[in-house]
Amino acid sequence: MNTIPIIALDCPTAAAALAIVDELGDGCRFYKIGSELFTAEGPPIVRAVRDRGADVFLDLKFHDIPNTVRAAVTSAAGLGVRLVTVHASGGRAMLRAAAAAAATSAGAGPRCRILAVSVLTSLDAPSLAESWGRAPTVRVDEEVVRLARLAQSSGIDGLVCSAQEAGAVRTALGTGLDLLVPGIRPTGSGHDDQVRVATPGAAAAAGATYIVVGRAVTEAPDRRAAMGAILGELRGPSSQALSAS
Repeated sequence: MNTIPIIALDCPTAAAALAIVDELGDGCRFYKIGSELFTAEGPPIVRAVRDRGADVFLDLKFHDIPNTVRAAVTSAAGLGVRLVTVHASGGRAMLRAAAAAAATSAGAGPRCRILAVSVLTSLDAPSLAESWGRAPTVRVDEEVVRLARLAQSSGIDGLVCSAQEAGAVRTALGTGLDLLVPGIRPTGSGHDDQVRVATPGAAAAAGATYIVVGRAVTEAPDRRAAMGAILGELRGPSSQALSAS
């Protein structure tokens, strides 16, 4: 299974985001638009990225009553996004509403796929225990697998989890769910505000369908070279060189 890299456009403006898309060109054809950029720019930024021939992962992590989430997913699918996130902790009814909205909103292109967020990569076991009311001995991987089972049985297409839990999810559920792994850091990079991180190669080896890479590429002095290094680690040395043009 080839792991697909997604670059996070965690930018305050459309101009900054599109400069990254234009600079990377054919080196990246999949981008994440999250809360910061979407709140600032709205649906036009999704259309602008898609007009450049790239796919969009709309990472808004919907978590609301089922009817509201159903409507939000319908709107997202109408924008032509390939992936959209909801929180697995929103419960079975909400997850089923999201899945149903995606299934009935398919147009001529590929159907929008729903990913359920399990445990944010900024949380470790102590913070999970505190925020979710679990025992101090809570295991993050067990919580992630529990939510993965809920998502799969509710018709959800995939799960967002760290590479540290991806193997446990694959062992428990096989290949029935796509796995999107954020918190990707090339060897030698800092963790920033995430605590459960992995290299691109480690995430791919753990079974990631998609990985999300942010500052390691978007804040690199040479973004194309940084993207080439990510591709090289995922697909072999022949992919490491990107044209500078």
